[in-house]
Amino acid sequence: MSVSTTSLSINTKIVLDNDVAIEQLGFGTYKLTDFDELDCAVNAALKTGYRAFDTAELYQNEKQLGKVISQCGVKRSDLFITSKIANEKQGYDNTLKGFEQTLKDLELDYIDLFLVHWPLKDTFFDTWEALERIYEQKLARAIGVCNFQISHLEMLETRANIKPMINQIELHPYLTQKELVNYLRDNDIAVEAWSPIARNMIKDEAIFIELGKKYGKSAAQLALRWHLQHGHIAIPKSSHPERIAANADIYDFALTDSEMQQIDGLNKNFRVGPNPDEVYQKNGF
Repeated sequence: MSVSTTSLSINTKIVLDNDVAIEQLGFGTYKLTDFDELDCAVNAALKTGYRAFDTAELYQNEKQLGKVISQCGVKRSDLFITSKIANEKQGYDNTLKGFEQTLKDLELDYIDLFLVHWPLKDTFFDTWEALERIYEQKLARAIGVCNFQISHLEMLETRANIKPMINQIELHPYLTQKELVNYLRDNDIAVEAWSPIARNMIKDEAIFIELGKKYGKSAAQLALRWHLQHGHIAIPKSSHPERIAANADIYDFALTDSEMQQIDGLNKNFRVGPNPDEVYQKNGF
């Protein structure tokens, strides 16, 4: 079901189940490891109006991002910082140590959102128990998971004391994950999309060409608007200031219900990333 399109803006926030609010449009930092490139990108994003930034230990840029944040001139309380525990750091003790290192690298006293990056069978429950401790100690304002399928969430529910507040999943017009998204909504778990434009593989689809002419928007802008109207949180990534600004230039038009359904119809269950079930069974990549 689509959400109201009348009041969406770059300041729109999604309220998580614990009443913590996260910006619906955030900025992804995957592959931005060079300090100067990251500094330019983050400051361009801040200038555009972004306030939510997504990183991970896996991205190997937490130290760089921490330095950029400390020098950016925006109050810490106005920023929403997400990070994730790496696969090789999962397990109870390792997760606590990994989180401590993340805080140090980001030069922060707390994280707004801390996530399990992938479900791994051997450390599955121990890792979540560590996140619960981090949350109870108020070192993270919210906790959640990434890439969890329904089966993983149902299994976690059997032993978790705290429900994940968000599930960050690969989600785009080629991978709509309707069943999973409906499950998340039914259980008050927020939906966050990584790779929200499928690495721009969608750009030559006829519907995006047609709507691009109608609205004067790129396929990426149309796909991001589709996410917002579905109520997803989206975290597009770019290192180019003009594209960073363009990704946020999606609030001066609204897709019709019919257009939303046409984009929904592009689903082909195509992934640009790993299958979470395979990662779970292998305990990593």
